[in-house]
Amino acid sequence: MLITKSAEGRLMRKQKCIICRKELNSGIIINGRVICKACEKRLLSVGLNTDFYDFYRDCIKKAMVQTILNERTEVQKNYK
Repeated sequence: MLITKSAEGRLMRKQKCIICRKELNSGIIINGRVICKACEKRLLSVGLNTDFYDFYRDCIKKAMVQTILNERTEVQKNYK
């Protein structure tokens, strides 16, 4: 995730698609992570028993596990 400044000087988060890693401002948000429109379209059209499906599933799984681990670390820091 990149942090940039808006025209008004506010800090804005630029996220990357969890599949193709391209920077974007919108898309499907899953537990705070984003999938771009192009990857969404490919994901919806791919067959279940294909290597592409496995690739997309693994990308989403890795992103979700990382998000959950980051959240737990934050909770633990706040608990101490």
